[in-house]
Parts: sequence; C-alpha cells; structure tokens
Amino acid sequence: MPDASPPVTTAPPRLQSPMPWALLAAACLGMFAASSSGTTRAPFLIDMARDLGTSLPLVANLMAVTSIAWGIASLMAGAGSDRWGRRPFLVGGPVLLALAMIGHSFAQDFLQAALWATVAGACAGGFTGVIMAEASARTVDRQRGRALGWVMAGQSLTLLVGVPMAAFIGEWVGWRGVNQVVAGLTLVAALSLFLTTLRPAPERPHRAGAKTGFRAAMTGRVTRLLAMGVAERTCYGLVAVYFATFLQTTYGLSLAGVALPLALFAIGNILGNIVGGQLADKLPSRMLVFAVSMIAAGIAALPLFLWTPGLVTTVVLGFAYVFVGAASRPALMAALANVPDEVRGTVLGLNVTSASFGWLFAASLGGWMLAGPGFQGFAWLAAAIGIAGGVLACFGKRE
Repeated sequence: MPDASPPVTTAPPRLQSPMPWALLAAACLGMFAASSSGTTRAPFLIDMARDLGTSLPLVANLMAVTSIAWGIASLMAGAGSDRWGRRPFLVGGPVLLALAMIGHSFAQDFLQAALWATVAGACAGGFTGVIMAEASARTVDRQRGRALGWVMAGQSLTLLVGVPMAAFIGEWVGWRGVNQVVAGLTLVAALSLFLTTLRPAPERPHRAGAKTGFRAAMTGRVTRLLAMGVAERTCYGLVAVYFATFLQTTYGLSLAGVALPLALFAIGNILGNIVGGQLADKLPSRMLVFAVSMIAAGIAALPLFLWTPGLVTTVVLGFAYVFVGAASRPALMAALANVPDEVRGTVLGLNVTSASFGWLFAASLGGWMLAGPGFQGFAWLAAAIGIAGGVLACFGKRE
C-alpha cells in the first residue's frame, strides 16, 4: 500500500555542483575518531579488567553503555541542530569527546570508567548524526549517495586501521595511552570540521510555516526508512560482531589468525559503501538498490554459515556478504536525507538512534543464537532479516 505522507519537495538541482571534498574528508575523519573512541577498547578488555579490578564481562558491557548513550544523544542533537544550527555540534561534540577520552584514561575503578564511557558515547552521538546532515546540506540530492558513502567509510576504517593501530600503540603506552591518542585525533577532527564549515551551507528556499521537531520529522515514509535501517544494521551487526568468533570456532584460528580475514571484511565494507553510493546516485530508484542489496545479503548469509568447506571460501563469502550489505547503506541514507532542510538534522539523528537499536538487536539475538542453535541459526536469522528489510523497501513512495 503506498505511503500516505506527502511527497518531499527539494530545491532544483544545481548543475555540475562540485562535491565538497574538504568537508567530506573532515567528516570522514570525525566519524573515524568517534567510532575509534569505543571500538579501540576491544584489544584491551583483559588489561582494563585487571587495572580496574573488575571482571571481563563487566568491562565488555562498556560497549553497550556507550551505544545507549550514543543513540540517546544523537536523537537530541539532531533536533537541536535543526533549531540552533549544526556548527556548535560539529565542533563542540568532538572537543567534548576528546575531554571525555582523557577522563576515561585516568579512571581508577569500573564506576569511573563506566561514567566516562557514557559521557564519551553521548559526545560522539552529539555530532555523528549532525555530520550526515551537514554533508547532505552541502550536496544536491543526486550527490548524496556518494557523499554519505564516503563519510560512512570512516566507521569502516576504524576496523581496518584504527583497531590494529590501537593494538600496536597499546604495546607501548597501554590502554590509557591509546585513549589519549584517540583524544588527540578527535581534536584534529574538531579543527578540520571548524575550518571546513567556516562558509555556511548554501541557502535552501524556506518553506512558509515549516515546522521542526520530532512530530514534523516522523512521517510514514521516514518511519519506514528507519525500520529499514534497523534491519540493515542488525543484519550487518550479526556478522560484524561475531565473525571473528565464527572463524575461531569453525577453523580453530588464534586472535592473530583472524586479523587478515577481519581486514578483508573491513575492506569489503568500505568498497560496498563506495559502490553503493555510486549506484544510489546513478540509478533511478534508490529503494531498488536497497532492496536488491539487502536480499542479496540475506541469501549470502546461508552459504556463509551453513557451508564451511574451507577458510578461504568462508572468508570470500564473508567479503561478499558485507560488500552487498554495505551497498544498501548509502541508498538508505540518501533517501533519509531527502527531507525538508528544517527537519534533516532530526531525521538523521533518529537514524543514528535506530542504528544503535540495530546493533543492540544484533548483539542480543546473536548471543541467544549462540546459546541455542549456534551459527546455523545465524544463517536463517540473517537471511530472514535481510529479506524482510529488502521487502520493506518495496512498499511506499518510489524514489
């Protein structure tokens, strides 16, 4: 049944508008720094548990604390940026995140670490959704798939570059020093965003009587797109969170042994974002791009987890799975950004919040599967979620 919400009106496209590459590079760095603030803890969980005098499972839960704070802050910051402007969030958020990372590096017990992890997650959520809105505001509709694909590549670079570099640096300075290094990187991102937003975004025609806030943003179309985003993040998270465990369990690999497969996994994600951005801008239907990519990912999950003839084949299947799944993300983001400028920050902030729900669903559903049917259950769960997300894209307004 078609959506009842009115079609989105956008400004007439500017012919041959140049891509704001400097801003996109700064935004990519900002996403890399924000993602590194939480993900780079992974190699140091045992060291952190020992230093803080607590258990490993409790320290591991810092990731969940960070994710929850991130999602809540993004919800509020997106709406705030529509009301007060994006620049305070783009610059202030990374600066506050750097201070939180420094505070985290001096934590003496688990309570202090949890407090600073919460603050850091909130600060990261305070500018990641706003970065997406700013990149969208500085590009026309048929550039946004590519622009947002490059911005999102910053998150994938954390897995490819950030975590291995953190492990290497941590050999010399420990987990506390790594937090301080990430704080320095975050300040560089803040300076980059400050310099690349000195000139205001192009003015868009103001709609008389336009409303801001959550009520104006939550149309039927946006709600459907956010539900598709939850499906996409859950489908991706099921493999991103548990792929290393799957390889270790199936092929008996050590931690060092999974490094190359995980690097190839991250490369697949980056390439998927870039290719998906091109498809989202070049093909007439973004929803078709999303639907095909998600259904393909759902189908790829079946041989990935059910058929394990050898390590090389499994790694190739993992690369294919994450590549086709990541190709759906820019199309979805570009569709979400195609809303009136007055609510764009709110909508893209809601997208980050819904993405955190997807990650939480992936972690909890994956843990439930491991306790029951095992990785064979992952195959059917990922397939069902991927196909459901693709089918959902076939309903509503075509774009």
